[in-house]
Amino acid sequence: MEVTGACNLSCKMCLVRYRPKLGRAEGAMDLPTFRRIVDELPDLETLTLQGLGEPLLAPDLVEMVRHASARGIRVGFNSNGSLLTRERAEALIDAGLDWLHISIDGATTATHEAIRDGVDFAAVTRNVRGLTEVMRARGAERPRVCIVVVAMRRNAAELGDLVRLAAALGVRSVRVQGLSHSFDDAAESDAYAGIRAFTHDEALWEGDPVARRAFDAARTAADEAGVDLRLPRMEPRPPRRAPGEPGCDWPWRSAYVTHRGEMQPCCMVMGVDRISLGNVRDGFREVWEGDAYEGFREALTTDDPPSVCRGCSLYRGVF
Repeated sequence: MEVTGACNLSCKMCLVRYRPKLGRAEGAMDLPTFRRIVDELPDLETLTLQGLGEPLLAPDLVEMVRHASARGIRVGFNSNGSLLTRERAEALIDAGLDWLHISIDGATTATHEAIRDGVDFAAVTRNVRGLTEVMRARGAERPRVCIVVVAMRRNAAELGDLVRLAAALGVRSVRVQGLSHSFDDAAESDAYAGIRAFTHDEALWEGDPVARRAFDAARTAADEAGVDLRLPRMEPRPPRRAPGEPGCDWPWRSAYVTHRGEMQPCCMVMGVDRISLGNVRDGFREVWEGDAYEGFREALTTDDPPSVCRGCSLYRGVF
């Protein structure tokens, strides 16, 4: 659930950069809507409180975490870390946050700040260290903290140092992922020209030998520092879909709800103008079981998947 569409940064690989900015109030999902959706799903197991915006800008974030956690739902989110003060960290721990992924895309100030416009690298690293210190002081095992890195041509050489940085900050898990989408399905839309061009220039899924060396360096650093490291594939996985089986199982097990209530098939799509399967104002189950969703699922069981899936790095197995 995208609890806010607003963000305090302007990252080069994010659609937020290429769209009009949303204010904190304008971009927020309201608490009654959030509760209604969650309470409509008694079997909900895992809830991710994020989308295109920065979750820590959501006015009701702590209460949302508390509401979901009280239901026994595993709840967490990704954050750019810039607003993660010790006070905020303590409130989230108390609310029952299960996991927290913090984005750091460079081991140096210059690299990270060049990718994530508006960020203060020193503040983010200070905040991460503060979180891990608070957890140690409390003896808290939750949230599980992970550093997430979006690997690109411009930061691949720093992956080994990023793993070492995570360990120095008290974080023992690093997840490296690729860019999410090629946006080739939006080739005719000027609204996606900027992000499409950036992805074309920076994506590593073409088997760049520099990236291979960087991944090897990251593995070595992880082994030495005792860090759990996840790296993406660099080439599409071999076809493995049996006839009648889906090429991706997301739309059968999960859903993505924007701050305005639009339902999309997954978090990789970005841009509600590309696809919307309905709105939760009509009821979650009505959309989930509706014709649009069923048609989307059916297309995923064929060799002609929906256009928004064809350039998806998750669908292609390289995320």
